Amino acid sequence: MKTFLLQLFTWWGSETMGTRFFTWKKGIVVGDDEYGNRYYKERNGKRRWVIYNGEADASKIPPGWHGWMHHRTDVPPSESNYEPRDWELGHKPNPTGSPQAYRPKGSILSGTKRDKVSGDYEAWTPGQ
Repeated sequence: MKTFLLQLFTWWGSETMGTRFFTWKKGIVVGDDEYGNRYYKERNGKRRWVIYNGEADASKIPPGWHGWMHHRTDVPPSESNYEPRDWELGHKPNPTGSPQAYRPKGSILSGTKRDKVSGDYEAWTPGQ
């Protein structure tokens, strides 16, 4: 019951019931990637979408599939001999909210003070 309610009312855990129905009715499986994401296209070829394996995170789409999803190529990586280039990096999850998140000097969470710079502003207070 919990799984049914989550699919009915949330979008971040995987597919919703509406996406599942649309995929069942109009979708054609195009392929899968190394993260377990499954890619679909509409029968007429206009729409393309992905059903994520686990949490929906757009950064989990590999470069080859990203090009296909954004109509940069008509041939999906599953039908071609796509090889990533040397400079293409693998997936790194978004670190926001984790200990690996970027915290610049002066950030509340970094524990350091920002260096004073010339032209630093002074906050306005009423009555001055």
